[in-house]
Amino acid sequence: MSREFGPDLDLVRERGSWDTKLDDEGVRRLGVYFDGIGGILGGDQRRASFASYAMGLLSESERKSIEPIAARASAGPADAGAEHQRLHHFVANTSWSDHDVRLFGARYAIAAMEKRSPVTAWIIDDTGFLKQGKHSVGVQWQYTGSAGKTANCQVAVSLSVATETEHLPIDFALFLPESWIEDPARRLKAKVPGEAVFKTKHELAVEMLEKAIRDGIPGKVVLADSFYGHSRPFREAVQLMGLDYGMAIYASDKMWTLDTRGRRQGEPRTAKEIALAIGLDTFRRFTWRQGTSRKLASRFALRRVKVPCEPGVDPCAEFLLIEWPYGAHEPTHFFLTTLPRTMSKKQIIRVIKERYRTEQAYEELKGELGLDHFEGRSFPGWHHHVSAVLCCYAFLVAERSGAFPPSARRQVATVRSAARPERHFPDSLNTVRLAIARTLVSWLPRCPTCHHCQHADGRHTRGSPRVQPSMRCVGT
Repeated sequence: MSREFGPDLDLVRERGSWDTKLDDEGVRRLGVYFDGIGGILGGDQRRASFASYAMGLLSESERKSIEPIAARASAGPADAGAEHQRLHHFVANTSWSDHDVRLFGARYAIAAMEKRSPVTAWIIDDTGFLKQGKHSVGVQWQYTGSAGKTANCQVAVSLSVATETEHLPIDFALFLPESWIEDPARRLKAKVPGEAVFKTKHELAVEMLEKAIRDGIPGKVVLADSFYGHSRPFREAVQLMGLDYGMAIYASDKMWTLDTRGRRQGEPRTAKEIALAIGLDTFRRFTWRQGTSRKLASRFALRRVKVPCEPGVDPCAEFLLIEWPYGAHEPTHFFLTTLPRTMSKKQIIRVIKERYRTEQAYEELKGELGLDHFEGRSFPGWHHHVSAVLCCYAFLVAERSGAFPPSARRQVATVRSAARPERHFPDSLNTVRLAIARTLVSWLPRCPTCHHCQHADGRHTRGSPRVQPSMRCVGT
């Protein structure tokens, strides 16, 4: 680990960001945050294993799987095997609560995010984890938007929360295909719980939403892509939870348009047919936020509609939002929403467009923290790895959000008008990497710099029993 965190201290000092972005109060926040996680894990061994694992995830290593993390955490090649075995046991075999750990991280980050602006939406999405072979839990040939094609992969459904400036994934649920659920031998080998039954991605999404409501996560609007928005049962389930939604649908989905009195007009037509019948002159330009180099704007139209359901049942009225981008020969995006009409069109568009930042969060989780680097095959191992990644990401998002406190109205206006993609994730990661190492090292049985056992008086000797760790070697 000395190879990972030693150079970063010089980098931080050269930039001057240690004093300006992570002062003594920031170090205190680090201690409180990771001590809270340690309290949930319980036991010195689990705390030490989590510390090693988290520091590996936050390192600049290209691979964030157990083997390279263990190699960097060990004193030498002779100790790498034992370290690998210890970390593998922590991830694959221990029974700490993924829900409690993820919830702690989510609440911590949300509290920091809401100091700038309230949570505007929950986003349901899914992502793929490309794999080789057929033994990793849940893997099979299936479509994944991450690759844009059918591939050999795992697929996980995610729940994220979003404010005007930040996007935080708080939960993932692994999709288990029927081929896995119906194969007792594969289930046993991958340690799939005996009570697990086949659940569609829509059902996994509903369960995560229900869990978030029970946990008191803030948010009243659910956003999703057309795979979820096309499902009327899913939209109805969201409404039954007391939530509004803004979900993409297919151009071929049929519905009635309504007149000013709420009466159906003619026969059901597809969303695309309705858009073309409206005509391009009806569409108006709206800007929803500042992009990297320009304002993001397009043309939109909003119509009140009803979507057919069971015979004899009068469906509730919804709104169809249609986007016709500049330069396009026809409308390209269609959304159904129950957002109250008391909101302006611009407000509705801004909320619905929050969904598109999910891909950026996926890129950060995978590219910087190794979300898809787990090489184990077990069901508990996959979930523990994801939990550790989410916890690390939650702290980084909280620090990034806190870098722009709403101390004055003018400052808030400046922050909101700033280009969100220009604040790169690696900057915040480099800023806090060393501080996280210095905080987590107190959980380790050996000094990560000299790899000797640590003593309260600062002496580092081989083979001596572990007592209160020292920070003598770290960051000096």
